[in-house]
Amino acid sequence: MTAEALDPLAPHPAAAGIAAATTDLSKVYGSGDTRVVALDRVSVSFREGEFTAIMGPSGCGKSTLMHCAAGLDSFSSGSVRIGTTELGSLDDRRLTALRRDRVGFIFQAFNLLPTLSALENITLPLTIAGRRPDPRWLERVIAMVGLSGRLGHRPAQLSGGQQQRVAVARALVSRPAIIFGDEPTGNLDSRAGAEVLGFLRDSVRELNQTVVMVTHDPVAAGYADRVVFLADGRLVDEMAQPTPERVLDRMKEYDTRSRTS
Repeated sequence: MTAEALDPLAPHPAAAGIAAATTDLSKVYGSGDTRVVALDRVSVSFREGEFTAIMGPSGCGKSTLMHCAAGLDSFSSGSVRIGTTELGSLDDRRLTALRRDRVGFIFQAFNLLPTLSALENITLPLTIAGRRPDPRWLERVIAMVGLSGRLGHRPAQLSGGQQQRVAVARALVSRPAIIFGDEPTGNLDSRAGAEVLGFLRDSVRELNQTVVMVTHDPVAAGYADRVVFLADGRLVDEMAQPTPERVLDRMKEYDTRSRTS
């Protein structure tokens, strides 16, 4: 991983109102005949208080972009910032602390501990950090995701949609600077998926949260404020105020281009 030699806590001149950003971000696997460029000099910003969806054809690099931007994966060149902090300047200990304190995660697999109750799963990140949740904030988050009557239940006693609601609440409870979701509705039916997407959208509008979501689903992307499109590891387009129909039409264009190129 390479990055400019900057004080990792020094304000970046372009950081105002930006929750996370990448600059000329590249990720390369292998070398020689096996060399694969997963990301090719991607520069993108995720604005505070905005819901952004990342879309593109299968293998375009959208999950790799999210993992690098979230500090879950290393990168080959360029830079990544969470707020004003350059991730490339952090050692493993400080990077772990940043992910714990300033980033929330929601994945396709719910990643709940089966022996803990819903409430214990929600507060687990704070428990690990040795912190207590703000009672009023915790109550607000639980009410928003509609779990007030299910807090004593373990994951096996909850539906898939309810388990993902627990995961959403867990991501929100520490008030992170940004939440990253990797296909968060991929294991849910359409009704449960719509509920979870509604909660994510509400967290942006009501709690001023910042959400970045990787998805292949035009309907899911329609809940976002903005969609950014990747193709062959490059950022190729973006769309404000997306609708499922507009997103689907754009994705069909990319599919047509890939077949004829």
